[in-house]
Amino acid sequence: MVGKAKEIIFLVEESPEGGYEARALGYSIFTDGETLGEIKKNIRDAVHCHFDEENMPTLVRIHFVKDELITV
Repeated sequence: MVGKAKEIIFLVEESPEGGYEARALGYSIFTDGETLGEIKKNIRDAVHCHFDEENMPTLVRIHFVKDELITV
């Protein structure tokens, strides 16, 4: 990556097995967690593992995606 990213965006979806799965847009960062609190902690940990201090984003945006089916 060239330069410092100011923000990184994660899409968070409910996992079919329970809990949540998260993936970063534009980066190969994936994590999961059983609760919303755990997924947020795991996202922070994953970002810290992926970036060195010089290139660490200043913000993480979490976008929750929920698919819902209704009958018509």
